[in-house]
Amino acid sequence: MKTEIVRKLYTDFEAVAHVKDGVEYWLARDIQVLLGYSQWRNFENVIKKAKTACENAGQPV
Repeated sequence: MKTEIVRKLYTDFEAVAHVKDGVEYWLARDIQVLLGYSQWRNFENVIKKAKTACENAGQPV
């Protein structure tokens, strides 16, 4: 991946980050847009697959 693209993605993700009690986090609806998903239902499927992958790997969801 080109350096410019990585820098832009980093900047975009940091711009939508939230911090509470010293913990940085992101809202799924913000990430949805950054990753190019125009419809929540399509992104929700990605989230479900990620949860399943975590479970299969023995990681907390």
